[in-house]
Amino acid sequence: MPSPPLDASAEPRDCDLLLTGGHVLTPDPENTVGTVTHEDGAVAVDAGRIVAVGPAATLRRAFRARRDIDCTGRAVLPGFTDAHTHLFQSLARGLGDGMAIWPWLRTFMWPYAIAVTPQDARVAVRLGAAEAARAGITAVVDHHYAPTDTETVLAVADAIEEIGLRGAVARGMLGDRTAVAESRGLPTALYRYSTAEELRITAECLASRPAGSRVQVWPAPLNLSYGDQDLVHGAVEQARGAGVRWHTHCSEGAKDPESYLGAYGIRPVAWLEKEGLLDARATLAHAVWLDEEEIAAVGARRASVAHNPVSNASLASGSMPLAALRAAGATVALGTDGPCAGGRQDMFEVMKQMLFTQRLATLDPASVRCEDALTAATLGGARYTGTAPGAGLVAPNAPADLAVVDVSSTARHAPLNRLDAHLVHTAQSSDVVMTIVAGEVVFEDGRCTRIDEEELYAHAREHAAALRRRADITDHTFQGALSC
Repeated sequence: MPSPPLDASAEPRDCDLLLTGGHVLTPDPENTVGTVTHEDGAVAVDAGRIVAVGPAATLRRAFRARRDIDCTGRAVLPGFTDAHTHLFQSLARGLGDGMAIWPWLRTFMWPYAIAVTPQDARVAVRLGAAEAARAGITAVVDHHYAPTDTETVLAVADAIEEIGLRGAVARGMLGDRTAVAESRGLPTALYRYSTAEELRITAECLASRPAGSRVQVWPAPLNLSYGDQDLVHGAVEQARGAGVRWHTHCSEGAKDPESYLGAYGIRPVAWLEKEGLLDARATLAHAVWLDEEEIAAVGARRASVAHNPVSNASLASGSMPLAALRAAGATVALGTDGPCAGGRQDMFEVMKQMLFTQRLATLDPASVRCEDALTAATLGGARYTGTAPGAGLVAPNAPADLAVVDVSSTARHAPLNRLDAHLVHTAQSSDVVMTIVAGEVVFEDGRCTRIDEEELYAHAREHAAALRRRADITDHTFQGALSC
């Protein structure tokens, strides 16, 4: 989307950054042609926003930049949004492999989460956010549930912002223990607060990190299938009152809607619709096991869904009904689901897996395109989070949240025939050379600009070793869990 014509006779305007000579790619906001690419393009950035997009030669004449950035051989695209992640899991990366979702939770993730201290959480989140910045991710929705006292939740938000990212800390809440939770064997140690206490703590966090903050706090019932219904009511009311989104795990495993139906006589998303809780503020992670009625309700209420194809494949959870949700009117974004369910905060990997998962599920290679994946990872994510108008695009007046990707320096980048397909099929997070958030360069030349990464890695190693011992997480534990 180019800028309005610039007056060639006018004096050059000052701007903070001028990125020139690259392939400038943006999703089509009307979703009619997929993506739009400007060859030998340029992007001018000032005061945290994009002020012009167009041919490099034109913008070089029109702007006098405080910093010129040569993007020859590079793609300039909107920064990615990781719409569902658990950054506190980064200290357990590589563990828990080879289990289905429920034994994975029972024997690995929940014991790990119970053992996490506030100090562990802060280090883990800083590590995960740094990895995200290195991968061109400019915003995250961090579904945080270990631990969730006010001080820790706000420290997690501070840690994400310290790296330079935008986003939300979706404060995971359980509330009063339900019959479904009891029957499915959730550990009692997970239950630290009553429903009333959960809502009170979330209100405190919302007051400190309200709508409009660079990193907001959202109410986030941990899981619809075994969470307290009063808690969900309270969370939605809080989100509406505070002007923020609300977030939850939704029908990730096949047993989730089954157990809910058995307990309440209704499926979880159908219950949301019946109670008037399903709305445009709803952000539902996974949404794999929805029936036709639920899909229609999600679309009709313009709710949003985070597709997590790498995690769903790793845990053999199933494949989200992507085409049906999109056809119904739902906004679809992409998520990594954290370092323990996919290994990397890498949206290139997630985009590629989205294609493969959906094509395999439908046995139709035309069912989803590269442009669809890029749009979900950028514009879809911006709409999902409710970021400012124009977010997720490389367009005038949009927030200057950008990823710059090297598409020239290795054998796998030659020849560059079709940029959008190339970014999805061939590129990797290691190809990101610069990440810009609100006009600030937060990652460049192999390092995050705001922190000492070597010091962070040393702290992470120390905390990870102590946490594994404290949680008694060993390879033997996982071998014994495979038959659960």
